[in-house]
Formats: sequence, C-alpha cells, structure tokens
Amino acid sequence: MADLLSLSSQIIDDGAPIFPVRINQEFSEIADGVGVVESFSNVIAVATDEGLVLSDTSGTRTGPVVVESLRGWSRAPFHTILYTHGHVDHVGGAGAFVANAEALGQRAPRFVAHENLPARFERYELTDGYNTVINQRQFGGSGARNMQIAGPDRFLPKSTPAPSVTFGDRMGLCVGDVRLDLHHAKGETDDHAWAWLPQRQMIFAGDLFMWNFPNAGNPQKVQRYPREWARALREMAGLGAELLVPAHGVPIAGAERIRMVLDDTALALETLVAGALERMNAGQPLDAILHEVKPPAELMAKPYLRALYDEPEFVLHNIWRLYGGWYDGNPARLKPAPDAALAGEIAALAGGVAALVERARALAAADEYRLACHLIEMAVQAEPDDKVAHAARAEIYAERRERETSLMAKGIFGFAARDSESKRS
Repeated sequence: MADLLSLSSQIIDDGAPIFPVRINQEFSEIADGVGVVESFSNVIAVATDEGLVLSDTSGTRTGPVVVESLRGWSRAPFHTILYTHGHVDHVGGAGAFVANAEALGQRAPRFVAHENLPARFERYELTDGYNTVINQRQFGGSGARNMQIAGPDRFLPKSTPAPSVTFGDRMGLCVGDVRLDLHHAKGETDDHAWAWLPQRQMIFAGDLFMWNFPNAGNPQKVQRYPREWARALREMAGLGAELLVPAHGVPIAGAERIRMVLDDTALALETLVAGALERMNAGQPLDAILHEVKPPAELMAKPYLRALYDEPEFVLHNIWRLYGGWYDGNPARLKPAPDAALAGEIAALAGGVAALVERARALAAADEYRLACHLIEMAVQAEPDDKVAHAARAEIYAERRERETSLMAKGIFGFAARDSESKRS
C-alpha cells in the first residue's frame, strides 16, 4: 500500500521527479475509512455506517479489477456512486459494481450525477462510431496500458446505468454518518460534479484538477468551459480542504498546498481567457490569438501544470469557439475550396508534388515543423497515391510527434504518421 500523500508532497514541495498519474489498479488507504484505487480514472471510496460512498467507477476494462481491489479492503455494500461526469473512463466500469453487488446478494448501488449527464449518454449513442474513432486516434499510439477506455462493442457500454438521482446547481446528500455537498461546475464537460465532504475536510475533484494542464482544449471533443472551470477551482480553494482527491493522479494533503495548486490552475485558465477576450474584443482573428496568448512561464513549470495531456494553444481554440463561433477571421476559409483542389494549385505553382515534398523535408530539418506539416499535407492531398510523399509524411509526423509534450498532439500526429506509413509501399 503506497503512501500517496507523501508522494504528492514530494512532487509539490520538493520537485521530486515522480510521475503523479499512476495506473496500477492498487488500493491505498489515505485516511481512516477513506481509500483510492489508482486507475484510469481513480475510484475513491469512503466508509459509512450504511455502506461505501464512491466517486466514479473507472473504465470498462479496469472496472472489474477496481472492484476486486476495493473488496480487498471492504465487503460493505456499494451504497452510492457519484459520477463526477459522463466521460467513459469515469462511468464505463459501473456495470462491474452492479454485478458485484448482485453476486454478493446486496442491493444495487445508487448512482448520482448532474442533470446534464443523461443527455451526454444520449449523445454518445448518436455518435458511437465517431467517439470510438477519435479515442483510437487520441490514445492509439500512446503505448500506455489500460488506455483503451471504451466498451468492446460500442463506446458507452450497455452495462452503464443511467443515474437514479440527478441534481441541478447544488445538492446535499447524506449516507449514514457522512455528508456530501454536491456542486455542479462547467469545466471539462457541462455535466461535471464535485463534492465537498465537510466532516472529512475533503474534496472529490473529479477532473477539475488532474495533475496536468487542464483538459479545456481537446481538439477532437465538444465544447469546454475554461472560465467556469477557473471559477469552480477558486470556490474549492476557499474551502480550506485538508484532502484533495482527483480522478487522475495522487491525492494531496494540507490546506495551504491544496489552495496553491487550485489557485495556480485557476490562474492559468484565467490568463488564457483574459488574453483571448481582449484580442477578440479588439477585432483580432484567431490566428493572432493562437500565437500571441500564453500562460505565465512560471505556472507552466509547476509539476501539476505541465502540458502532458492538453495544452494552452488548444484551450484558446475552445475560448474562440465558445465566444466567437467557428469563423476564424480569415475570409478565404468562410466558404473554402476543397483541400485537394487548393493543394493541387499550390503543387502546380511549386513545380509539382516533388517540390512540396523536398521543401517540407528541408523545413522539418530546420525544426520548422508547423510549416513542414502544411506542405507535406498538401503534397498527399494533391497526389493521394504518391508513395514518396507518403513516406515523407510518415517521417515528418513521426518526428513531430516525438517533439510534442501533450498526449492530444502526440495522438493526432502519430495517427497521421501511421496512416501514411501504411500507404508508402
């Protein structure tokens, strides 16, 4: 059983080179009657005199292992499970909890969520294939274990129960001797919930804090809400919590330490929102915003704000989409020509696809990967069967993937590299 609170303090206080997000399916008790299984995502359990209160269920593949780990600690009934939000890595394991309760002759757990969550489940049914594709692209080249979070037959597993209790802005909930004050917050999703347990001075943070730069930009997912996210973090920071338990990464103890990480994360988001809105209000296009607005470097150096999953540039896209729509300020892109037609014209002006390939390689060699990717993309759009162009594209995107830090960028660039690798011979 790991001392998770010691690990987090070493990372924050001492700068220890310890990766805080561990996916080992192991249970650790972090306070009397409080434990966490480190999974994708974590499952947090609190013992009450009526049974266990849990935050999230992990994913489809990890759910049964999480249940087994929890049962090594307690055989008490699963009384209440909070879905912090409807992402599949948080709700996909729910069927394993229901099945375990049935096997032990216990009542099925009560599932609690924000009132927007059922609409998310409905949307997952409408976009089942799309969500499967984008998660394969996002996680497919990561090499990490347990990253395949969707169900085997469809994105949202059939075994995932809808919530039996929903709430709006806030709701108080008592399970035996434990009280949970549930809060709604727009952030990574529009259905996010976090919980304050006043008797324990503890916060279930869900994904509002995740030991990475906030996932407020994800290029392949629906709208995120960075301004509202920051507001929720500020509210959490004001509670004086002694224990913060996120859904990804090790828990954190100590009121000052918790206040610092929450305030820093809020400030990083607030800086992006303020910078983007200032330029939008001055009439600047998205292109200028993407290349001018940056969070403070000292914040990005914090061990809990590294851009290893999402990154600030992607968050700016979501700020623009939220407040400004999809038109990016370039009139040529309002009603554009097909990509292949534009690529063909550029190739003709350049003297052929081979010229684009040669220039793309030269730019990549000079570490100008943004420009190199534009040109090599045009090369394969102009001549989709050109094996030399695909060979160059595979190499350029593979090299760019290695230079990126965020999983989002690595996933998309790696997918492009693998796509062309399959077409180069």
